[in-house]
Amino acid sequence: MVSIIITGLFIGFLSSAPMGPVGMLCIQRTLNDGKRNGLITGLGAVAGDMIIALLAIIAALGLGFSTEFIQQHEGPLKVIGSIVLIVFGYVVFNKNPSKNLKKLKENSSSYWTVFVSSLLLTISNIATLFLYIALFARFNVIDSTKPFGYDLLSVLFIGVGALLWWLLITYIVNKLRNKFNVRGLKIFNKIIGALLISLGIAGIITGSLMGINIF
Repeated sequence: MVSIIITGLFIGFLSSAPMGPVGMLCIQRTLNDGKRNGLITGLGAVAGDMIIALLAIIAALGLGFSTEFIQQHEGPLKVIGSIVLIVFGYVVFNKNPSKNLKKLKENSSSYWTVFVSSLLLTISNIATLFLYIALFARFNVIDSTKPFGYDLLSVLFIGVGALLWWLLITYIVNKLRNKFNVRGLKIFNKIIGALLISLGIAGIITGSLMGINIF
């Protein structure tokens, strides 16, 4: 249970951290319309992330990720998931998020519109689905021997981890609005990208060793 909570929080926080379109939209709204609008944008992203995480689990189970299959192919699965993480990390590392900021300007809207627009923007990014599947493979989240309630619990704490990120980013941007420099996000993306790449490399090493042990 503790492992599910910690892993869920980590995956939720890590998957939300790269500054993509939703992150830039959250920052834009926090700067222009205040902390509340920024946070509601984050809540929309949390809802979208939980939907995508649930779809990733269902997809993984539907593809036959049974416990026996995972045990027999744990090494290769971890290597494949880690390679995907490295690719995502490379993209995040080289992305300049400040280029998206001007494209996301919009007029003040109702809270419901703010929430729904962020939700739709989040779930429209199909790459996030593959990121979650890669993270689940990397951290052995899928286990068909456990009740589906455990998977739902993982999704819940992924949402909590994502929420912690959006609380943090809206708080920081709101506090530093007069000193905010969007170019600093490029450095932050490089840090997150390097972390994803490092996790991927470590996963390839451990997965390869598992593959050697299997044979």
